[in-house]
Amino acid sequence: MTVRARENRRVVALLLALLMVPALLAVQTPASAQLEPAPAPENLRVVQGDGFATLTWDPVDGAEEYQIERTEVGPDDTLLGAPVIVGVWRPNRQSFQDVPTFADAGFTLGNRYRWRVRVTPDIALPVVSLELPTDPAYSAPVFATTNPEFGDPAVPGQDLRTGWELAEAAQYTADTDEYAYTAALDAASDRVRVVELGRTVEDRPINMFVIGHPAPPATAEEISAGPAAMVNCNVHGNEPSSREACLILARELAFADDPRTVDVLSNVTVLIVPTINGDGRAANSRGNSTGQDLNRDHSMIRQPETRALAEAVRDYTPAAAFDGHEYGNSTTGDLPVMIPRHLNVAQPIWDTAKSFMEGVLYEQGSGDGWWYCPYGCAGGATVGMSQETILRNTLGLKNTHAFLVEARSSGGSTRPDESNTSHNRRRKTYSALYTYQLYLDWFRANTEAIEQSAADAVAFNETNTGPIVWRGSRSLEAFPAPHPGESPPNDEAPSGTLDPAPCAYDLTDEQYNGARTDGPDGMVTTIAERMTSHGWTVEALADGGWRVPLTQAQRGLIPLLLDGDATEPWLSAERVYDCA
Repeated sequence: MTVRARENRRVVALLLALLMVPALLAVQTPASAQLEPAPAPENLRVVQGDGFATLTWDPVDGAEEYQIERTEVGPDDTLLGAPVIVGVWRPNRQSFQDVPTFADAGFTLGNRYRWRVRVTPDIALPVVSLELPTDPAYSAPVFATTNPEFGDPAVPGQDLRTGWELAEAAQYTADTDEYAYTAALDAASDRVRVVELGRTVEDRPINMFVIGHPAPPATAEEISAGPAAMVNCNVHGNEPSSREACLILARELAFADDPRTVDVLSNVTVLIVPTINGDGRAANSRGNSTGQDLNRDHSMIRQPETRALAEAVRDYTPAAAFDGHEYGNSTTGDLPVMIPRHLNVAQPIWDTAKSFMEGVLYEQGSGDGWWYCPYGCAGGATVGMSQETILRNTLGLKNTHAFLVEARSSGGSTRPDESNTSHNRRRKTYSALYTYQLYLDWFRANTEAIEQSAADAVAFNETNTGPIVWRGSRSLEAFPAPHPGESPPNDEAPSGTLDPAPCAYDLTDEQYNGARTDGPDGMVTTIAERMTSHGWTVEALADGGWRVPLTQAQRGLIPLLLDGDATEPWLSAERVYDCA
């Protein structure tokens, strides 16, 4: 039964009961027996995670919805406060599991709690009776102490905490605190090297953690030659939960000595960019200080922030990358996710990225109690699914397996306790942290296949085969209900097609080297500089002009910026069909 149907049923039942009151008072009708309450769920288990707890229980026959209750307790398990319903489980949040699971998050780490679960009470009144059903019974309680924040407070370096952690999630980490934390982590761990990628419009540093075991490779060239996985954490300044997750992730990777972490870092270099949009974060604004939405500039690279990230991708060539956001639709899943959908993205990138989203996030993520769904599910916005200016699409066109995660901004009806600001921020941050750790595990387990997929995509693009499409999205198939992918986002039709594709584009010297006026005041860049930032091959012509061949790795992106018929080009260059 859907949520709307359940609500309608309750309303109708109450109206019928009220309408029957006069008749019941006037006519003696045998009252039906009181409705039997739903039985208590059995075998509740609670497993502690990194900032959350996974609850599982045996399903109750016929139950369609459960409530999760949490109460803080003392060391002797005496209750310290009133019980609170913190979660609601519904079938569409889960797939592939035979038992319900729910990831509870928002509590104060290190404290002790009691958890219980019950079938959600329902009002189903027979017409001949005003008897209410007895509330369903709760499961037997489970008491457990939650895991504390990572790091031993007695060990130098591990005692580092972000401003957000020190404030108990009451406020986010300030920019100056971030820079101090970043420098201290760099100094405290041999696994960490901090690289400044560039500066924002307002001259804030754009830093990147480079993390490996026992130390990261010494140069970008060495990292590019081996497997590297990137996380970009704060494109939109007013969506900071992934930034906090990335700062914590960097500390965990810097000091954790468990076999899993050591294995990941011994075989993969992890690149973490906590704050590309430092000006927007300081102002708590979506865009940067010029008002530019940076996630609509990753192909155009008119802003210094997006250009810095483009050059990092060019120099370090990560085979995969995650982009962290928050999402305002309170009716959707905990964690809407998406992959590059532009039709020019090479098939190997699409296939491998899709297998991670559906086979790992949907399956393993829901097994651990998180509600993943495709970005745009449950009536969410579908605008921009194929925009090449968006990071996941730009990266896909650069043969990187790119992923988007959107931590749901508000708790919504499935997390009713999140009117408490700190609880809400903890859930968003630790759900993002979980996502990034799962991503690193997938990358480590499939490194060879991921690297091969990227190489196959490059090889395909270098053949310059097939049409070029202006926008247009690949389709995501629906999964059988109930499933977090049962309502995939809509498709975007191509706005145009170039078939056959040219073999190159020619630019005049003025087009190539002329000053541009589409960036911030005082920060003039040329098309030549932007092509260099993307890493394109450019050939000098005898007449003083410049040629950009399409037989290169970013073949799917080049026409989108150089063809006058494209949706958002830099300019209109000349198509060349004879490159002999």
